[in-house]
Amino acid sequence: MSEMLNLTASDGHGFGAYLAQPRGTPRGGLVIIQEIFGVNSHIRSVADEYAADGYLTCCPALYDRVSPGVELGYTEDDIAEGLRYKNEVGNEAPLLDIAAARDAVASAGKVGVVGYCWGGLVTWLTACGLDGFAAASSYYGGGIGGAKDLEPKCPVIFHFGDQDHAIPMDEVESVKAAQQNSPVYVYPAGHGFNCEQRGSHHPESRAIARERTMSLFRTHVG
Repeated sequence: MSEMLNLTASDGHGFGAYLAQPRGTPRGGLVIIQEIFGVNSHIRSVADEYAADGYLTCCPALYDRVSPGVELGYTEDDIAEGLRYKNEVGNEAPLLDIAAARDAVASAGKVGVVGYCWGGLVTWLTACGLDGFAAASSYYGGGIGGAKDLEPKCPVIFHFGDQDHAIPMDEVESVKAAQQNSPVYVYPAGHGFNCEQRGSHHPESRAIARERTMSLFRTHVG
């Protein structure tokens, strides 16, 4: 079962969030962090998949701080619009919304976080900047190289594609060198390989990365 929630961050900002509930007793909670395209049909499907695996999942609508209800596709115009929203909302205020999403699923037990694209970067910032997360899985987060020296508060794994033109391999190698206790996995794929709605979708890499993420969560979340 899924529904839209209204949550409130610690600064009083109210925002929407997609909640997907598992059948039976949850294994734990997960926060899913969006790409630059908002809480769209793909991100909701990701939440539904994790809910089917037993996790109570919450996807906070991070763009609600600048434009409520953003839900984009994957055209060039959508990319430009998504980048505009991303730049406007920044990387700090969303952590307040993610903290509220964490609290919304904390009744399920330990809480993990997973994010994609911009959400991959924000997942890393969450793992380093917020308490209360048991594990984090970051997918192709552009900009992590510039934040590679932060210290995570929980176990983290990274996923990158070796054909990702937005994240050069030397940046990936710099992350690997800086975070030697956090596995950095590289796949024969491009940016967005997890998303079935994108031309860069790579099913084999998606399956392997998801199993690694599930192994992380089974170990540290439940």
